[in-house]
Amino acid sequence: MPRTSLRLLKTWTELRAWRAAQNSARPVHLVPTMGALHEGHLSLFRHARSDQGIAIASLFVNPLQFERKEDLANYPRTVEEDCAQMEAAGVEAVYMPDLADMYGADGCQILLDAGPGGEHFEGAARPGHFGGMLTVVHKLFQRVQPQRAFFGAKDAQQLFLVQRMAHDLDFPVEVVGCPIVREDDGLALSSRNVHLSSSGRVHALGLSKSLVTVANSFDKGSRDIEHLNQQLNTSMEQSGVRVAYANIIDEATFLPLDEATAKPGQRWRAVVAGRVEDVHLLDNRYLGTA
Repeated sequence: MPRTSLRLLKTWTELRAWRAAQNSARPVHLVPTMGALHEGHLSLFRHARSDQGIAIASLFVNPLQFERKEDLANYPRTVEEDCAQMEAAGVEAVYMPDLADMYGADGCQILLDAGPGGEHFEGAARPGHFGGMLTVVHKLFQRVQPQRAFFGAKDAQQLFLVQRMAHDLDFPVEVVGCPIVREDDGLALSSRNVHLSSSGRVHALGLSKSLVTVANSFDKGSRDIEHLNQQLNTSMEQSGVRVAYANIIDEATFLPLDEATAKPGQRWRAVVAGRVEDVHLLDNRYLGTA
């Protein structure tokens, strides 16, 4: 892959000037990040360079997404390494504002509401997280004005909410979900994986294994939601995962399904999350149309 010269844009003023100078014949493709990059992020950059796209990334640790100040303080900052990886991956510019440039001297007082699709799962565990995420993505869409934005499918609820926001608020942005990048053993790549011991990593495979188990049941014709949910839970628990949630959801709403709400023609996805050695991990898998 040819190495590009990465343009560092530290203010909205610099971003505006860069955006105005872009060749209108090439689409601008955005990959929002908070840094601490891994192969999953690099795959997004590769997608962003498709169709002759001008790949721009953002690098901003968004405080509105953190409920606890200690989590914000402990989030890894690896700016030099991240920029080197972006440059090697063919990213042409990175917008890396400070807090005042993003939210102004008096901070952000109006946040978006994630709606019903953000109330369960990660939204229930981290109140305010999705509102903060959507607020910063909204601002990035307005400032960068991309034709496409690329998000990893591992954070399925986040992807759903960004797509819904773009639809509901009339953004002319195609929000593209990119496939989950996994290790050879099936573990979904995450910045949090570095906190796992070797034995903890083995336990963490319980998430992906539970999804394979349920996908096999679905493929064999099972549509018993209670049974499928129980399979998810049991498989994770037997692997040593402390289950946070394990549910079949309707892709159109990201709401958990039960026998009363399940209908023919719905697209089903299994979503799971749990703790291993106090590390919060999540994964998901599309099952098919019921």
